[in-house]
Amino acid sequence: MRRVEPGDVDAVVGLVRELAEYEKALDQCLLTPEQLRTALFGEAPALFGHVAEVDGAVVGCALWFLSFSTWEGVHGIYLEDLYVQPAHRGSGLGRELLAALAATCVERGYARLEWSVLDWNEPSIGFYRSIGAVSMDEWTTFRLTGEPLASLGA
Repeated sequence: MRRVEPGDVDAVVGLVRELAEYEKALDQCLLTPEQLRTALFGEAPALFGHVAEVDGAVVGCALWFLSFSTWEGVHGIYLEDLYVQPAHRGSGLGRELLAALAATCVERGYARLEWSVLDWNEPSIGFYRSIGAVSMDEWTTFRLTGEPLASLGA
């Protein structure tokens, strides 16, 4: 497990596409290598990442960005994507990726590490609960995209 490097971009885009397919939303995944490279390594990176390797091949990734808690008064990490290829699940790589992010939170004094998971993804939900994560059932996620976003922003 290590921080993502520029040479990992194509592999990470492939993993994001695998995740989108697993989540039954491949048609919604528009990410290009150029977009990811800019987000991770451009002039003002706003996205960060870690990868898991097995025998030199990137088989898992965690992509994240900073959040901020106005109640706590400090940053946190929002985990956008966590994915380990099916052949490597159960080997501890997902836990290692999350542990690296938790260590970053602890080292930097961040208040939280949070993420979303699809309601039907019981294997992941069970894994998250096993490491002590709690669901935020009283919160509902909202999203503004497409025409409603353009209309409001006009």
